[in-house]
Parts: sequence; structure tokens; C-alpha cells
Amino acid sequence: MDIGNQSLEFHRRLGGKLRTCSKAPIKDRHALSLAYTPGVAAVCNEVKNNPSSAYALTLKGNSVAIVSDGTRVLGLGDIGPLAAIPVMEGKAALLCEFAKIDAFPICLATKDKDEIIRTVRLISPCFGAILLEDIESPKCFEVEATLKKTLGIPVFHDDQHGTAVVVLAALINALKVTGRDAKSAKVVVNGAGAAGIAISKLLTEYGIKNLVVLDSKGAICSARSDLEQYKKEFGAVLPHMACGKLSDVIKSADVFIGASVAGALKQEQAKAMGENPIIFALSNPVPEITHEDAKAAGCKIYASARSDLDNQVNNVLAFPGIFRGALDCRAKQITEGMKLAAALAIARFAQERGLKENYIVPAAFEEGLHKFVAQKVVEAARKEGVAQI
Repeated sequence: MDIGNQSLEFHRRLGGKLRTCSKAPIKDRHALSLAYTPGVAAVCNEVKNNPSSAYALTLKGNSVAIVSDGTRVLGLGDIGPLAAIPVMEGKAALLCEFAKIDAFPICLATKDKDEIIRTVRLISPCFGAILLEDIESPKCFEVEATLKKTLGIPVFHDDQHGTAVVVLAALINALKVTGRDAKSAKVVVNGAGAAGIAISKLLTEYGIKNLVVLDSKGAICSARSDLEQYKKEFGAVLPHMACGKLSDVIKSADVFIGASVAGALKQEQAKAMGENPIIFALSNPVPEITHEDAKAAGCKIYASARSDLDNQVNNVLAFPGIFRGALDCRAKQITEGMKLAAALAIARFAQERGLKENYIVPAAFEEGLHKFVAQKVVEAARKEGVAQI
């Protein structure tokens, strides 16, 4: 039985991966009077008079809403809110398993950005943070930016920032293993959607200087008149400007990071890269170039999104610890500094266990990883002044 059929059977047996259970044992009248009426009125009044007490007295302090419109789910595309539920359930299950966070799937029957924004605003009182998931670009950029400005709780689009954090962690260690310097390494990011733009921004924040970013029509550069507004804005702050197709800019590159489509990097293009190149082929489920073809082209370090290969670059290395840290210090937002801290924590965690060509990032199940990431996120939040406790 293949993994797809196994997963179908797994879900049928469980009837979904989540349920809501009470933390309060209500076995007699006294317990009922504490948990509900009449005693709960005192709790309501306390929250009314002191709104921050909701973090200690209700589920708010440990709850995350996972919000999606189902327009860009995995490699499946626009499958709608109902079909997106299994993915959001999975995300919630991972937050519970790795960070002891209570998360709730909220799949919205609208594609309108203003309706999404309004809905999240209206439900936000119940939650300590918002995780945006599988929302198509460029809509995802505006939804996140607007909510970050208007809500006093963290808002985090994981397809952008979770991916970027793990990619940066992997790149830090891949550069270390191959003896390269971040400031001089030539990095090519293929893909200018949500993940590609976020990866490129965080790499720039870290200190990557020689960076080329491509969309389906070629490198983002000032010579192009066909760029969408968000690409123009991003292109204006790129530290290095190059024009051309992938086959042009890949020559002598030290690093290829794929956030695009299956088969985007040909073996001949990989061969044109610099000596002992680093290739992150992150298209899922089929990568931009296979492990076999990349190695045949001289690739020194290969990473992908696949769980059946070493060096799996997966958001689950980042988002549980990031949210645990943000909730623990009651951060008002998740800053660039907090993302960098998470990436450095993941990289350091692997370094302390011994880097190798086939071990540049830890596995999600390695004991202590998510707690370590959370600690570093809290430290960064306090340093940047966004922590409230």
C-alpha cells in the first residue's frame, strides 16, 4: 500500500486528527459552579476590567488560529477550504506535538482578501497568535501586512517565513561545510512567489550580498517592465542586480535554491555552477532536480523537501518553536530579528551534533530542538522590545 492510501486509512480510522477536550474535570455540582455559572461571572468581570488577564484565565495565552482560504495548498493548488482542512489539522497536530500549543483550523469560504482580513480581526480575541497558511500570492502579502498593523498579536505566514527560516539555517551550515563565506557566495533563488521572496529577504537580512532572484520569466531586475508591484518593490532593495534567464545567471553560482516547480533546474545548468555547488531543490513533492541528477552534476550538498532523503528542509523545524517562544513572552509581533534568531538556533543545534554533507539541519524529532528555538526567539523578542512579559 503506497503512502497516499496509508494516509487515507489513517484518517478514516481517526475521523480527523484533532478534537477539543476539557482541561477541567467537571464531575460534581461544585466543579460545575466553578467552570460555568455562577462562578465564571467573576472571571468575566476580571477580564473586562483587566483585558491582559485573559492570557492567564482563558485559552487565549496558548491558542493559535491556523487560517487558510485553500487557494495554494501544497502542490495541489486552489482546492478550496473544505479540502484544505486535512493540512490545517496536520499543522495544528504538529503545534500540539512539538510545542504543546492548542491550534484550531479556520478554513474560510472566501477568496476575497478584505473578507479574510475582516474575519481574522473578528475572531482574534480568542487567540494569542495567527498562523496564515496556504494563501496564494500576492494576496498573502497584503493579508499578512494589514493584519500585522492592526492586531496586537503575532501574525505569521508560514509559507513565507517558516520556509525562509529553515532555508537560512540550512544554508548557514551548507556554507560552513563547503568552506564558503556568506558575503561572497553567489546565491540564485529560483521562484518569486511567497516562499521565494521571503527566503530572499531573510538571506539579505542575514548578509548574503550576491543574490539573484528569478520568476518564471527570468531574473528580477530594473530592465524588466513586466514585474508585479511586489516584485518591483523587492527588486529595488536587492543588493546585487543581474538580468537574464536561469541558464545565464546560474553560471559559476555557489548556491541554487529552488522555490519553483518540478524539473526547473536541468542537469546541464547544475554542471555550469561553481565547484562543489550547494543545491536546495525544494519543490514539493517533485523537486527542481533529483538527488541523482544533482549529484551526477557535481553537487556537494543536496537538500529537498522530501522526507525520504537526508537534509529535509521542512517548516516543522521552525514554526513550533517560533510560536512557542512568541506565546511564552507574549510578543506583540514576530520580527525579522526573531526569525533570524530561530534560523541561527536551528543551525547551531545541528552544528553541536556534528555537521556533515548529509546533515546540515536537524530532524524534527530530535529532542530539545523546538525548546531551544523557542528560547532563542524569546531572547530576540525581549532584545527588540516586542515581548510583553
